[in-house]
Amino acid sequence: MTGKKQCAFISDLRKEFAGYNAGKLSKDIVAGLTVAAVALPLALAFAVSCGADAASGIITAIFAGLIIAALSGASFQISGPTGTMAGVLLVVVAHHGPEGVLFVTFLAGIIRILAGVLKVGALVSYIPIPVVTGFTAGVAVIIGTGQIDSFFGTVSEGVSILERLFSYSYLGFSIDWFAVLYGGFVIALMLLWPKKLNERLPSTLLALIVTMIAQIILNLPVAEVGHIPRSLVGEVRLNPLAMPWGDFGIYIVPSISIAALGMVESLLCGTYAEKMKGEKFNATRELYAQGIGNIIIPFFGGIPATAAIARTSVAIRAGQQTRLTSIFHSIALIGSVFFLAPFLSRVPLSALAGVLLVTAWRMNDWKSIRQIFSKRMKTSIAQFSITLVATVVFDLTTAILLGIGFSIVMFVIKSNKISIEIDPVTSRLGPKAKLTKVVYVDGALFFGSQGKLSEAITPLVESGVKRILLSLRGVPNIDHSSITELAEIVRFTRKKQIELLFCGVQPRVESMLRRLDFYSLLPEEHFYPSVVVALEMIGKES
Repeated sequence: MTGKKQCAFISDLRKEFAGYNAGKLSKDIVAGLTVAAVALPLALAFAVSCGADAASGIITAIFAGLIIAALSGASFQISGPTGTMAGVLLVVVAHHGPEGVLFVTFLAGIIRILAGVLKVGALVSYIPIPVVTGFTAGVAVIIGTGQIDSFFGTVSEGVSILERLFSYSYLGFSIDWFAVLYGGFVIALMLLWPKKLNERLPSTLLALIVTMIAQIILNLPVAEVGHIPRSLVGEVRLNPLAMPWGDFGIYIVPSISIAALGMVESLLCGTYAEKMKGEKFNATRELYAQGIGNIIIPFFGGIPATAAIARTSVAIRAGQQTRLTSIFHSIALIGSVFFLAPFLSRVPLSALAGVLLVTAWRMNDWKSIRQIFSKRMKTSIAQFSITLVATVVFDLTTAILLGIGFSIVMFVIKSNKISIEIDPVTSRLGPKAKLTKVVYVDGALFFGSQGKLSEAITPLVESGVKRILLSLRGVPNIDHSSITELAEIVRFTRKKQIELLFCGVQPRVESMLRRLDFYSLLPEEHFYPSVVVALEMIGKES
């Protein structure tokens, strides 16, 4: 960060901790412990679901909570592994292995810092809601289908959803009912657990504890999380002396995907949470924090981290005061690594699958989905469906690009609909009235509407009119393509010896016309403030 940014950051920290006392400290501690209770089972589940080891999920949550929170663009952001990220990482792990994910995390961190330098955080607000909703739904499908093996105790092959589903046709689908018992219990508990009790004892944590104790006592023949070392450094971690720079081209695309997802998720979380907290969110600073955190985390064996709405909202509701909440949450997770690791290793994978199935269901924005389909919003339905299918069939980058690309095309088509109305002149112009027409244009003139104005004026010229008043009062903006079209209309009418007058040109449009020397084609007396003034002047000449 530059000197000015550092001063602004320090100033914001002083404001954040102004009047900090024992009461606020106790609230931060309670909120931190509450968030840790939610984060622990999710960190385990998200890491295992994407093909990494369970320890990497906890390590990610710990260091994200320490590093990213300390540098964050707001006091309330709680970062760590997320379900959306896990859904995307599943494919990355399949192609590049756990070691490849670490390098991708590192590169994605660099990309996020560059995004902060270029101040692209504001661009996230331009992504249409149906695209974000469709992408989230697609990731939910990936996460949900990715839990079939763990939940039912089956085995599949392949990377994509279709490949894995098809593999059951020749591998068979032999169900382990003990695994289903654990997974089913977790789903039932999470769905039936009262919301009031959930604030004090999260259902995910309770499900984790109950299934862990049951497995320790019963020792059923089901797959378990496995060994979790009592260490803050993972067994598989990024080696600074052996980074695969030679294969940079292979890793850059997934790195961009992970970085883009992290930016979208973190900034959406910040935008959502600032309304809950009533505190301003600095998007650029958040990108720096996310970037720095993700550069450091893989050297400890962590996977990509991003701000999570689930953890952040829990923290705010639990009474979070400052960014110390996130740090206390990390300290609590550190304690779980050193004191609970042997017990956490006994958690059945099917129990984590149950957690993820409910999480996948809940991560969908069902309110927006119902609104899109119940109101029969055709464009939004198409945006949602295209992004959802592309997320499942292709990858994050392709899905987002297709969704945004389709949105741009639809915007151009809709903006293309300008209104052109031709009126006869009824004022007392004598014999000139019949030979004068007024053309009213309403709507922005840009490349998407190019040609429509010419199509309206050409028949007038051929009908024998001698004067055309072109009213641009309803035109708020104009681009280069449309100015070129206007110039062609001027030359065409001049060739046909027809007087062309411009009326009611808006200041912004006038500025563009002057920049492109349009006024050199016509003298100033061909421009009038309104149609009424133009007709009055013509009447006086008569």
